[in-house]
Amino acid sequence: MESDPGFQAALEEAKSSFKEGGVPIGACLVGADGTILGTGHNMRVQKGSATLHVWNPCDMCTGACVMYKVARVVIGENKTFIGGEAYLKQRGIKVDVLENEECKKLMQQFIEQNLDVW
Repeated sequence: MESDPGFQAALEEAKSSFKEGGVPIGACLVGADGTILGTGHNMRVQKGSATLHVWNPCDMCTGACVMYKVARVVIGENKTFIGGEAYLKQRGIKVDVLENEECKKLMQQFIEQNLDVW
């Protein structure tokens, strides 16, 4: 699953955010046929706006996943933040947490370097 193009695209977005000085969290929306529909990353720090974020997923994105019938959510790691995982599962959405070491290291490094914004 970690070699999945959707996960790799989200990981690249996380790396981009980190290089920009932002929270290293990326996202990728993939269609049922495997087509990447869109990508993005957390911009809260870069743009100074709490609404320009990507979490794991946040409450708003959890609601959007339910409303738009997203079938599956893949999370790189959930050690640093647990978003709407339980609610997604309760609503029948498959949630896969990869516990990816690269994701963990990116978040750990960001938190250590940015205690003031974390």
